[in-house]
Amino acid sequence: MGQTARVTAFAWIAAGSLAAWLWLLLCQGFFWRTDVRLPPRRDPETWPYVCVVVPARDEAEVLPLSLPSLLAQEYPGRAEVILVDDGSRDGTGELARELAAERGGLALTVDVPGEPPAGWTGKLWAVRHGMALARARGPAFLLLTDADIAHAPDSLRELVAAAHGGGYDLVSQMARLRVASGWERLVVPAFVYFFAQLYPFRWIGRKGARTTAAAGGCVLLSAAAAHRARVPDSIRQAVIDDVALARAVRRGGGRVWLGLADRVDSVRPYPRLGDLWRMVSRSAYAQLRHRPTLLAGTVAGLALVYLVPPVAALAGAATGATATALLGGAAWLVMTGTYVPMLRYYAQPLWQAPLLPFTALLYLLMTVDSAVQHYRGRGAAWKGRTYARPDAVPEEG
Repeated sequence: MGQTARVTAFAWIAAGSLAAWLWLLLCQGFFWRTDVRLPPRRDPETWPYVCVVVPARDEAEVLPLSLPSLLAQEYPGRAEVILVDDGSRDGTGELARELAAERGGLALTVDVPGEPPAGWTGKLWAVRHGMALARARGPAFLLLTDADIAHAPDSLRELVAAAHGGGYDLVSQMARLRVASGWERLVVPAFVYFFAQLYPFRWIGRKGARTTAAAGGCVLLSAAAAHRARVPDSIRQAVIDDVALARAVRRGGGRVWLGLADRVDSVRPYPRLGDLWRMVSRSAYAQLRHRPTLLAGTVAGLALVYLVPPVAALAGAATGATATALLGGAAWLVMTGTYVPMLRYYAQPLWQAPLLPFTALLYLLMTVDSAVQHYRGRGAAWKGRTYARPDAVPEEG
């Protein structure tokens, strides 16, 4: 009787997992689809002046792969690039000047800010400095892009046309991350998949939408919307600065759009699991607002949604518990099917799709490690700069 009760209980858990997957499949903004690309574009009568702001700290390794793509933008209007060399020790600023002298193209300004005052986190101090320089020039738009992002020659033109065509104040593309090493192939597509599950792209672009996010590597921002939202000052303590930026713009009455990129690529390598682990754990607990209750709920949710299906399917088949095996197998099948479009987007073999539960387990452990590091007083860091502890200074946004 006890064994039967346990088997029945596990079958109910597997049924709960299947129900969760059916809900995610149909009711979470079709997050698993990868067809949300730049919205319809319309060329403006007069192309607005754009300043491209690039915060850079110790980026000499990737700058030769990214900066020339910005300088080579084929933009019909006036545009220039401002690279903020934020305390680099590897010659980032000097290298940027050399690349501009060799390649030509858009005008480049390299500026060095002082050390950030108390209360500024990560790269936001560099962003603020670059935006201040840009505002003095009077642009209509700012393109905020990271130093590891390479743009196709028409990227800026397409972003501006999309903002003009849709009346958006912020247009952001999630750059296609590098997938060269074995760990990158296993972890990176899932990173974007999980992000889309949290912030379904289809919901973000709707008028009056409550779901809001951006991808910090590629953000075209209206200067007027930035002024209304008081960014980046209003989000100076945000660890997840791109999402905080989108929320601030939305609160200021702006319209936001986010989707996947076709020809905007990250060139930063994450060849080892440890590199990817640090990338995720740096901000995972901040995503949960540093709340133990949300951490516990996230761990339980990840276990139910991602770990129960394969365990139920395999354990049920091994023990002859047919109902448990069928329910777990069905949930695993739905999960696998929703992951296929993302693997296709990243040109990865489809046999990786059933491995998503293992990748989810890695993310679960990264999230727990993020919380452990937080309570050990280490907190998040960016390029050697430690973030302010959120329990010392409340985070806005």
